[in-house]
Amino acid sequence: MLLAAMLLVGLTSLPASPHPNILWIVSDDHSAAHVGACGNLDVLTPNMDRLAGEGMRFTRAYVTSPQCLPSRASLMTGRGPVALGMTRFTTPLPREVVTFPEILRTNGWFVGVAGRPHHLDGWSYTTNIPPLFVKHGLLTTKDRFDFVAESNYGSNESRRDDFFRQLDAFFAAAPTNRPFFLQFGLLDPHRAFSDAGKNPWVKRYDPAKLRLPPTFPDTPAVRNDLAHYYGAVSRLDEDLGRVLGLLNDRGLTANTLVVFVGDNGAALFRGKGTLYELGLRVPLIVRWPGQVETGAVSDALISGEDLAPTMLEAAGLKPASAMTGRSFLATLKGQTTAGREFVFAERGVHGDPLPSNTATLDFSRCIVGRRHKLIYNATWQLPYWPVDFFSQPFWLELVEQNRSGRLAAKWARFYFAPQRPMFELYDLEKDPWELNNLAGQSESADVEFRLRMALTEWMLLARDYLPLPAPDAPKER
Repeated sequence: MLLAAMLLVGLTSLPASPHPNILWIVSDDHSAAHVGACGNLDVLTPNMDRLAGEGMRFTRAYVTSPQCLPSRASLMTGRGPVALGMTRFTTPLPREVVTFPEILRTNGWFVGVAGRPHHLDGWSYTTNIPPLFVKHGLLTTKDRFDFVAESNYGSNESRRDDFFRQLDAFFAAAPTNRPFFLQFGLLDPHRAFSDAGKNPWVKRYDPAKLRLPPTFPDTPAVRNDLAHYYGAVSRLDEDLGRVLGLLNDRGLTANTLVVFVGDNGAALFRGKGTLYELGLRVPLIVRWPGQVETGAVSDALISGEDLAPTMLEAAGLKPASAMTGRSFLATLKGQTTAGREFVFAERGVHGDPLPSNTATLDFSRCIVGRRHKLIYNATWQLPYWPVDFFSQPFWLELVEQNRSGRLAAKWARFYFAPQRPMFELYDLEKDPWELNNLAGQSESADVEFRLRMALTEWMLLARDYLPLPAPDAPKER
């Protein structure tokens, strides 16, 4: 690995090819807060940290949804989930919607997907496909790519070697006289987390010594769960290092633009399935020898829908006319730009079960500015319900404590209130963990009004189906 780093340093002064390869590495349920280079003092991520030192790290990259399918659809199409009609978890991407790899393919790139299922068909796997999807010709992924790896069920640890066999198969199929694009998805740190016997990285973390975020109840079970999450992050980091090593072994480092991005936030408290920072803000690191300054850090607001037009511009191509994302290639190249004023996100249906709580059905939208965030809970009458961990022992323990009146008032208010506020407003500069809701307060009225109007405008343009969050009309006199 030291030799690889030395080679990379030597290559950064070389001019980039006008037709770069693009390796797109996607982690699963991974928040920006869970990377060492992003300031986490506990989690062990040497390969992510090294990649950040070799490229540009973005501190304020937000996905368009805290759920896999809508977010990944935005990453691939440069459009928001509402505009795509993909706010339901099992919605296939319409055949007429063009992905950015398809534009690359038309212009000579060999394009593929491998590893973690990509979700564009509204169904993650190649087995047990719903008959209706076949009947109506809704499965389009194989038509969009030159190489599509088979994806089947299995645990995180059991599929790692299979994913790397897929990686080898892609490179064996890729012509040497054409640039390539590959989306390579990794399963970690998605639940279910492995025990220490299957993931030795778990043993590196002492639950009692972990620094808990202020939104986490401090119980032994909660600490143990976080240690296992960190173990999954470290295994992800190990696999990232393996991918980058294979790229270097093939002599492809110099002319490959590497993107490392999370698809949505961690399945932890106020994470996946919510519009809080832990659910939406993800790691984004871009390495491009000779084009992106090493060790650079940007605090520009980035939306998940911005990556598609950025990759196309980096390849010297124009985005599809329907793409609403904004290229940040100028930022990657160190140029001063105005950047985005806002990014937006949505939450809709999650998974396949019939709606029984807000884990499976919740309707909310949010707008994030340079300092403030506004969340609009359209289903505010319904209480919070966690995504992907409501059956875990640490959560069931809290449920029982709340039922018996033994849970501290703070946690009862955060996680067991009978309903939520319709609007939540946070000053992310003073309150990065979103503990103090400023909505409805006179001193923040102007900020709230401006954000509600900007969110209303976005929802109108996206043809959103929810009631608009515009401020109430004046009462009759």
